[in-house]
Amino acid sequence: MKKREVQASVKDERLVKKRRDQMIKGAVTLFIQKGFHRTTTREIAKASGFSIGTLYEYIRTKEDVLYLVCDSIYDQVSERLQKGLDTNRCTLESLKHGIADYFRVVNEMQDEVLVMYQEVKSLSKDALPYVLKKEIEMVAMFEQVINGCIENGELDLTEDQVKMIAHNIFVQGQMWAFRRWSLKKIYTIEDYIKLQTDLLFQGLTPTRKNGQ
Repeated sequence: MKKREVQASVKDERLVKKRRDQMIKGAVTLFIQKGFHRTTTREIAKASGFSIGTLYEYIRTKEDVLYLVCDSIYDQVSERLQKGLDTNRCTLESLKHGIADYFRVVNEMQDEVLVMYQEVKSLSKDALPYVLKKEIEMVAMFEQVINGCIENGELDLTEDQVKMIAHNIFVQGQMWAFRRWSLKKIYTIEDYIKLQTDLLFQGLTPTRKNGQ
């Protein structure tokens, strides 16, 4: 699916990226505090460190800002997930490490993940499918490792089970962000990783070898 184009009147690509990075950072803070719909473009401009006139040199609508925010967050999570999840070495141990790394990424980016979770529904009809496709691609990375564990004999799961487990992992990571108000009173991030991973692996059924 083709990336949605956000028009800018400025032609300097490096400057466009710099200003939009400022815009994304300022918008995330505001969206957390007030939500997308209650935040104005004037407030976004102020939080970004420039005027409303300058803001409109880099975007056309407030919805453009939300798209840039969601697109950037998914890109950052996806990039770090690719580094932490070894899709070439598909073992239960590498799956466990990949889950832990993903949960830590969510912990470090919990404000951004919370915005993504709460506000993605406000994206325009042409932007939403593109952004959600990125989430499906990240879920597919976990599917790939789980399928590798099946191929090497460590797991015995159906295709439906593989897909459900991959989605469960992804949502459990996000849950640390959107349920943090409660979870942080009980667990540290490392406690959360261990407990969720232990519960997940209890539900996985290893294949029996040598008739055992």
